[in-house]
Amino acid sequence: MHEKNRTTLLTNTADGLEQQLSQPSTHDELGFSERLALLIDRESTHRHNNKITRLLKAAKLKLQANPADIDYSHPRGLMKSQFADLLSTHWILQHHNVLITGPTGCGKTYLGCALATQTCLQGLSVRYFRMPRLLEALTIAHGDGRFTRLTQQLAKTDLLVLDDWGLEKMNLCQRNDLLTIMDDRHGLKSTLVTSQLPTTQWHKTIGDATLADAILDRLLHNSHKLKLKGESMRKVMSEFNESDHSE
Repeated sequence: MHEKNRTTLLTNTADGLEQQLSQPSTHDELGFSERLALLIDRESTHRHNNKITRLLKAAKLKLQANPADIDYSHPRGLMKSQFADLLSTHWILQHHNVLITGPTGCGKTYLGCALATQTCLQGLSVRYFRMPRLLEALTIAHGDGRFTRLTQQLAKTDLLVLDDWGLEKMNLCQRNDLLTIMDDRHGLKSTLVTSQLPTTQWHKTIGDATLADAILDRLLHNSHKLKLKGESMRKVMSEFNESDHSE
């Protein structure tokens, strides 16, 4: 066992034992095996919480999005039953994808980050990228020799979140890089995409018919689609706050 892990284990066990000794009325009637079970449960909970903290940090999500705080009352076409099913994360275990489309300000990024947070809470790995940043990172990785390492890391990630898909048309190198990522993940891992554009326009933003067919075939296959609509939630909240202050 790693020395640091051993020290942590001993510290947690000592803390648990000290708690038992400080609460004799609660623990004195318990047998040895029951007390040991409590110490093991305490250590298991500690490790699980630490793992979730590490996963959330590694995910680098744009927003802290609590699934419990999602607004289902705003008229944007978000069905609570459908989203609750996605929050169960069964789709990730089945290696399906999620595609969230809709106008600016309707909460696509928040919903994507909420699903990503829930994924981390289930002990699964996540990486978040705005699409322009990912394409930039891949270009840089080609130049400094990290491309293979980066794509291997992405291939192992349980959920890859690609935010703001389709803002810019891709060049040939970017199209090939994206195909590499999608090919590595197809049928093995899950990808979540948010976009202002409907999926029918994604083909055009990729820019090459053959590569677009290959990329979208892997992305759209076994995908769950959330098509949001309506006025910007940011605009509605801004107007609400303004009216509230004017009274």
